[in-house]
Amino acid sequence: MLFVKRDVVTVYKQTVLGPLWYLIQPLLTSVMFTLIFNTVAGINTGTTPPFLFNLASITIWNYFTSCLNDTSDTFKKNASIFGKVYFPRVIMPISVVVSNLLKFGIQFIIFIVFYIYFYCKGADISLSFLVLLFPLLVVLMGVLGLGLGMFISSLVTKYRDFTYLIAFGVQLLMYISAVVYPMSLIQEKIPGYGWVVRYNPLAYIVETARYLLLGVGEVSALGLAYTVVVTIAVFFVGLLFFNKTEKRFIDTV
Repeated sequence: MLFVKRDVVTVYKQTVLGPLWYLIQPLLTSVMFTLIFNTVAGINTGTTPPFLFNLASITIWNYFTSCLNDTSDTFKKNASIFGKVYFPRVIMPISVVVSNLLKFGIQFIIFIVFYIYFYCKGADISLSFLVLLFPLLVVLMGVLGLGLGMFISSLVTKYRDFTYLIAFGVQLLMYISAVVYPMSLIQEKIPGYGWVVRYNPLAYIVETARYLLLGVGEVSALGLAYTVVVTIAVFFVGLLFFNKTEKRFIDTV
C-alpha cells in the first residue's frame, strides 16, 4: 500500500494540472482519433458516435499500456530500494497495476459522463446484459500488462535496447489490437492479414469491452477463452523470468 500511495501521490506532485492529466490525455486522444481515423480515413463505427467509440477503446487500452510501461523497467527504477532491503520483488509491479486502477477509474468516470450525454441526445447505444463481465476484462488487461511488463523488465536488466523499443512497440501493438476500428473491418478490408488481429488477445478484450459498453461489435466466447489462456500463460512466464532475474539483477543494473 505504501508503494501504491507513492505511485499515486508523487507522479503528479510537482505538476501544474496534477491529476487532470488523467482526463486530458484520453479526451485529446479520442478527439484526434475521431478526426483522423473516422473523419479523414472514413472508418465507420455504425450508429455509435465515433468519439464515444474511441473513448471506450482508449480508456481500457490506457490501463494496459500504463501497466506495461510502468512495470517494464521495475528493476532499473527501483534498484536503490532493492539494494537496501529485501522483500518479495514482485510486490513492486503488482503495486503499479493496483495504483493504475485509480487512473483507470477516473478515466472511466469521464467515459460514463460522455455516455450519458450522447444517450440523452438520442444516440443509438445500449449496455449489454453481460456488462457485469466488464471487471473481468479490466483484470485481464491488468494481468496481461503485468505479465508482459515483468518479462520485459527481466530483459531490460541485461539488454538496455528494450527500453527504447517499448514505446514504439506499444504504439505498433495498438494498431493490431482493434483499438481504432472494429475487428470485423480488418476481415473486410485485408482478409489475408486478419490473422494478425485474430491471434491478438488484446483485440478480443477491446472488442468485447465495446460490445458490453456500447452494444457495438460482437463477443466471441472462443476468443475470450483463448484470451484467458494466453493471459495466464504470459503472466506465469513473466513471473518465472522476474523471479529468476531478481536473484542476480543487482550485478547488471
